[in-house]
Amino acid sequence: MKVVWEGVMPAVTTKFTTEDTLDLDLFLKNIEAQLKAGVSGIILGGTLGEASTLEDGEKEELVRATVAHVKESVPVIINIAEQSTKGAILAAENAQQFGADGLMMLPPMRYKATAHETVTYFSEVARSTDLPIMIYNNPVDYGIEVTLDMFDTLLKFRNIQAVKESTRDITNITRLRNSFGERLKILCGVDTLAFESMVAGADGWVAGLVCAFPEETVAIYKLAKAGQFKEALAIYRWFMPLLELDINPQLVQNIKLAEVATGLGSEHVRAPRLPLQGEERQRVLRIIETALANRPVLSQLTYS
Repeated sequence: MKVVWEGVMPAVTTKFTTEDTLDLDLFLKNIEAQLKAGVSGIILGGTLGEASTLEDGEKEELVRATVAHVKESVPVIINIAEQSTKGAILAAENAQQFGADGLMMLPPMRYKATAHETVTYFSEVARSTDLPIMIYNNPVDYGIEVTLDMFDTLLKFRNIQAVKESTRDITNITRLRNSFGERLKILCGVDTLAFESMVAGADGWVAGLVCAFPEETVAIYKLAKAGQFKEALAIYRWFMPLLELDINPQLVQNIKLAEVATGLGSEHVRAPRLPLQGEERQRVLRIIETALANRPVLSQLTYS
């Protein structure tokens, strides 16, 4: 189905059993909660999805199960984070074969490519596939920034359509919009900058804490887009301590702990990750418990 790069797109977690196998029942329970909340797409195999530890067969199983479950109600996007151009092209081919509707792409992993190498990497993948692509621009965590000049070159490929904007610089949204207008859709990729990004004109939000709190995430987006900033900001302020769990090296463990609290997941992670322990676990639990005790009532919300 066609990908419309807007709205809330959860970067979903991958659910595991105690035997370290995929827990598809729990995974699809979470997907259903996302759909009921009104998300605009599902993104598989990102950092939150623990993609670096997934086997190819597991990625196929997740894509096929998600595509079958959503029944074309929303597009299914899979992340590509590969070490080689050859590997990225193969991943794109596999994604299309498995039934994915689009790709989210990081620059090459492990090697800090030059601007020319990065543009060539994205270009070769774009040339190899018909699937629409959202480039994940996260120089803070991955060390490579996709600059305006680089986008200017890349946008000759019609299937490069969107950017997951994670530079942490809100003004970059304005620069992108001034440079490329509506040709490049902009989705916020940092939970703690989501409201500000919507006000600045972002088209959507690739979200993390949505995995545990889908309704609140979608409400913030819808209210902000409707110009109801006061209402959106009230929920956002409540949400902020939780959103800060996403900008942390243990974001996977943090968000999975939040999923447990809302009945949408388990704590099982794949080694070398391990569940939170000690004082850090207690700190995160306190944040979650405080948020749940003060959870906003959304039933009275209307969107003008």
